[in-house]
Amino acid sequence: MKPSMATVAGYRRPLGYAQLTAAQLAASIGLTLPTLPADTQIGLAVIQAEGAPVRWRDDGVAPTASVGMRIYSSATVSGELDYVGDMTAIRFILESGSPLVNVSFYE
Repeated sequence: MKPSMATVAGYRRPLGYAQLTAAQLAASIGLTLPTLPADTQIGLAVIQAEGAPVRWRDDGVAPTASVGMRIYSSATVSGELDYVGDMTAIRFILESGSPLVNVSFYE
């Protein structure tokens, strides 16, 4: 089955980038937000898992390797999440292997 790819409609101004490594993802970790002027609000984060699956939660409870929403990743396809929500609430953890989580922030 071929994975579906979503496109975010409209213009989004790029605000920054962050990468979480497997070492960081060994324990539940939140996003490293870019330093922005006080009047700037992050409206969207495009989050991509690379190399292995990761799990996430944004309900105030830390994800575990077996509990949380899954972002799939394989050798040929990177899993992706377009996240609109409280950027300080979302947390990630590796499920297994050595994933990277790449994040691009937009206004």
